[in-house]
Amino acid sequence: MFDDFLIRALLGGLGVALVAGPFGSFVVWRRLAYFGDTLAHSALLGVALGFILHINLTLGIFIICQILAILLFISQYQRQLASDTLLGIFSHGALSLGLVALGFMDNVRIDLVSYLFGDILAIGTTDLIWIYGAGGVALIGLIAIWKPLLSITIHEDLARVEGLPVDRINWLFLGLIALTVAIMMKVVGMLLVTALLIIPAATARRFASTPESMAIIAMVIGGLSVTLGLLGSFYYDTPSGPSIVVAGCILFISSILLPRR
Repeated sequence: MFDDFLIRALLGGLGVALVAGPFGSFVVWRRLAYFGDTLAHSALLGVALGFILHINLTLGIFIICQILAILLFISQYQRQLASDTLLGIFSHGALSLGLVALGFMDNVRIDLVSYLFGDILAIGTTDLIWIYGAGGVALIGLIAIWKPLLSITIHEDLARVEGLPVDRINWLFLGLIALTVAIMMKVVGMLLVTALLIIPAATARRFASTPESMAIIAMVIGGLSVTLGLLGSFYYDTPSGPSIVVAGCILFISSILLPRR
């Protein structure tokens, strides 16, 4: 019989997998892995903001991720530095600033390991509300912009010619990814967020025939990774967050070994 904390962990992980699947598909299609990594690294600054303002830490992470998403969106219009260079600057700058800010908080004891690699077994009822509430908002937002975002992903210049609001759709998408990263932090931590976005989607790509089917298959694979990872963590006493990612990697490697249809 599983304990209540393990059931809450499974519910939280499955909720994150449902959100990560569709968003991860677009991350793979648009080659935004480094962008997701940058948002994840900025999460530590969000933790510091949460302690400073005495607000929910997930809300602090969400605020910082949204600010960074806006800065990255604006920076796309400058031509002095390449986008990957700017992502590197924002990523390591935000991470270092968060560490420095936390270093000044002598009266606050922080378990950095849980933020780096996640602490899914510590998920409570409030965290579940955040995951399913914010995750539901993110999914509804993605469904609302799915068709124009897909057109932009296929051919941005053609989408502009057809009259689609490309800049507004891109901005909304980046904001929704920032929200997704914020709710994923509790499960796998800032260092493994990008893995949960990319690995299920990359695995699903081999079996999908349409964009919609890829998103759905990525959801299923993400949920399977969470379930197998938690079971492995429970029986072998391994870290939960990394175990989930390892399970996802095993599924990905297995999919490569299977013959293509």
